[in-house]
Amino acid sequence: MVEQQTPDLDTVFHALGDATRRRMLRALAGGERTVGQLAEPFEMSLAAASKHVKALEKAGLVRREVRGRTHLCRLEPGPLASAHDWLGFYERFWTGRLDVLDALLRQEAAESSATRENPSAPQSPEGDES
Repeated sequence: MVEQQTPDLDTVFHALGDATRRRMLRALAGGERTVGQLAEPFEMSLAAASKHVKALEKAGLVRREVRGRTHLCRLEPGPLASAHDWLGFYERFWTGRLDVLDALLRQEAAESSATRENPSAPQSPEGDES
């Protein structure tokens, strides 16, 4: 099992665990947005949107810049890359396991097909304990 832990990985996954914050990140992938623009699709108050942005900032996923009374947010992709790397281990693990299963199923299907084509071929006794 891999333990690629960075101090922020728990915070990143916590931030990504909320659907509203994920949608905010998706919006920020298109460029800078104000907190008001991020709040708009959710019909939420600026205070509520700001709390979501703070969670994203804490995870390092968003950088907020204050220009006068306007708070501009931009996506910081670094922590997403760390989460992707961590998940990549499990993707490779399960892909390897599924490749082995695929090979075993193909082998079993080929053996079954050969047995049907040649029924007089010797078959391995099932349940034979000798």
